Amino acid sequence: MKNSPERVPAARRFAPTALMLGNVVTGCSVLAPAGMLSELASGLDVTIGDAGLLITFGAIVLCIGSPLTAWLTSRIERRTLLAATLAVLAFANVASAFAPDYVSLLIIRLIMLAVGALYTPQAAGTGALIVPAEKRGSAIAYIFLGWSLAAAIGLPMITFIASRYGWRAVYGSIGLIGCFSFLLLAWRLPGGLVGAPVDLKTWTDVGRNRMIVLLLSITTLQMSGQFVVFTFMGPLLTKLTHATPDAVGLVFMIYGVFGFIGVAIATRIVDSWGAYKTSLLFTALMLTGVTGWALSANSYPLMASSVAIWGLGFASTVSMQQVRLVGAAPALASASVSLNTSVLYIGQAVGSAIGAVLFARELLHGAGYIAMAFVGLALITVTLTKPRRASEPAG
Repeated sequence: MKNSPERVPAARRFAPTALMLGNVVTGCSVLAPAGMLSELASGLDVTIGDAGLLITFGAIVLCIGSPLTAWLTSRIERRTLLAATLAVLAFANVASAFAPDYVSLLIIRLIMLAVGALYTPQAAGTGALIVPAEKRGSAIAYIFLGWSLAAAIGLPMITFIASRYGWRAVYGSIGLIGCFSFLLLAWRLPGGLVGAPVDLKTWTDVGRNRMIVLLLSITTLQMSGQFVVFTFMGPLLTKLTHATPDAVGLVFMIYGVFGFIGVAIATRIVDSWGAYKTSLLFTALMLTGVTGWALSANSYPLMASSVAIWGLGFASTVSMQQVRLVGAAPALASASVSLNTSVLYIGQAVGSAIGAVLFARELLHGAGYIAMAFVGLALITVTLTKPRRASEPAG
């Protein structure tokens, strides 16, 4: 690291917010198709399943791109790297608004996400560089709050805009927000920040660390379970409860708002509770919500209520995973956090692919039960990561 937090006190105060807003743009870019599958399908003359592949193929690119870009860019100064990434996201979203057909949109999306894969893990690692060690957990959770805002505000707005003005207007709007986020980050993030280089030995050390491997497994299981349902949440609600686009948007808003609340609570308690207990609590809440969704299918009020409980856990568990990885092996954080983002997207790809098969075969109720199985396994795995002694890090 070429710069220290003590040398940039003013920037340190505002930089986490700039990093967090970058995650809003990244989250909206990744999640956008989920909020407008029907509009994409009708506008591009493809099936809803084909539109869902924008998420599946995008997740595959993200899971490959995250560790690869972490390795290729580990020696690049962080302000330059992260600002350039946001610039690419902004430009690609604007280009998506003018895509003439499905194939063009898919190609633009894959290129965008190949670059965008590095933002979330590198933002978390950069946040760890600009705050005191005792505040690292809450800072990383705060930076990840951007994903909660993307779900709480972004997805409902995406559904609202797409249902009234079309999917092209959605991409144009994300592009404009991306331009603002790029300018803010370039202004507020201090220069001269460089993390620990990532080399082949780093990846070997990550693979030999049992705690890291278990934590990565938890992320994969959590995300696989959620995205079996989440990718097709809008069409599922429409088919199972005859929900209108506004009613679907309301459920997305509930999901995101409660995700925001969950992260806010996790951020407040993690430094005193420890990351393990906090992760255990919110994974249990996630399982409760997914179980409620499965058992209450066909009832819009009950499904929406279940999504609220599910929402409390979705973003807070991911942020806790990043906190635990940093705590488990600080020297390996750049690699482990980027790999966590990679397996997160593997989970998205696996879950959305399973969800697509179930949706195509009209096995609408089965999605919830498969989601339950994945998240249940994640909760069991969380219990295996309990620190053995009070003196050990909560990891």
